[in-house]
Amino acid sequence: MIEQGVKGRGGLQPLAVPTGVPALALLPLLEQSLRGDRPVMPHAASGPVPPVPVHDPASLPDALAVVVGTSGSTGTPKRAMLTAPALRASARATHDTLGGPGQWLLAIPAHHIAGLQVLLRSLDAGTSPLAMDLTDGFRPQSFVTAAEGFTPGARRYTSLVPTQVVRLLDHPGGADALRTFDAVLVGGAAMPPRLRARAERARVHLVATYGMSETAGGCVYDGVALPRTEVELDEEGRILLGGPTIAHGYLGLPDLTRATFGTDEDGIRWFRTDDVGHVDDRGRLHVDGRLDDLINTGGLKVAPRLVEEAILEHVPGIRDVVVVGAPDREWGEAVCALFVLEPGALHDVTADDLRAYLRDLVPDHALPRRARRVTDLPTRGPGKPDRRAVAALFTMG
Repeated sequence: MIEQGVKGRGGLQPLAVPTGVPALALLPLLEQSLRGDRPVMPHAASGPVPPVPVHDPASLPDALAVVVGTSGSTGTPKRAMLTAPALRASARATHDTLGGPGQWLLAIPAHHIAGLQVLLRSLDAGTSPLAMDLTDGFRPQSFVTAAEGFTPGARRYTSLVPTQVVRLLDHPGGADALRTFDAVLVGGAAMPPRLRARAERARVHLVATYGMSETAGGCVYDGVALPRTEVELDEEGRILLGGPTIAHGYLGLPDLTRATFGTDEDGIRWFRTDDVGHVDDRGRLHVDGRLDDLINTGGLKVAPRLVEEAILEHVPGIRDVVVVGAPDREWGEAVCALFVLEPGALHDVTADDLRAYLRDLVPDHALPRRARRVTDLPTRGPGKPDRRAVAALFTMG
């Protein structure tokens, strides 16, 4: 395993990260970063080189390894500063939770934290990662082919977004390939209960992850915090995350860093997320959505994710859905549902249909007032729904 080397101060360089197999060529450079020797700022090789935010080099944390962009939908673009110890702590907590170090298959962009962690966990564990061909985007058959290349006897892991899991389960041989994995981490967007149930019937081991760039990726698995990770809720239900995987702030944004990150009297670093959630009677965390995604309709708050889960579980024919608020003269905001039908669905679904199916399952004020069908949902980042784009569809009519 790679251990901490010298302190990383200054010399931060943008790192162009290609997709798919070519990303594996970056492993020697990332190995230096994971030692704290060479801090890098990953970005998509297909896009322009981003400028390094203006910052005081003396403010960089010791052993800085990577400065990774967040995929938040609002506000100023931010880049979280992650140290080598934070990344190693995340990698080891993940392997301890999943049953031990193993070999990973890269199937998502490696400039985002989830894909980057596939490579960094491999480096920390001393294993050789695989990568699927993403030349033409995510093709299930390419995933199936890549999954045949694992070292015999190695534990097998990968990270996917929900839409990739759906496409694999729809593909001949996809479920067989997924069954060969000891764990399939699923993040980037909420995992619909229907998808988990379908995977369980196919005997595929999915693990729903919750985390972000600021926490070195997933730090809560299936509602349970990873070892040494702390989870708290404040008085409004905002999720607070603490532990050794927390970033040391945002590069070049000292005021926002002070407002968002902190260290308690025990020396534990904390991150104040923009998410709200609740803990069930089993002690498992449920993320209800982002604070700025909450819909205020008639003076009452609606968490979109709860409505989305109810639709996917109880409304037949709907494959995927995003619920947002759109301006409404009477209610302030109206609950709106943009959805994709299952292949071969015989009938469209109206707002009245949604209300009929969901009545008594969600509060009356959470029942959708508008609905619209599309062939694909707008997305951003690693498979996350683009709620701004969805809201714009309803705002424009």
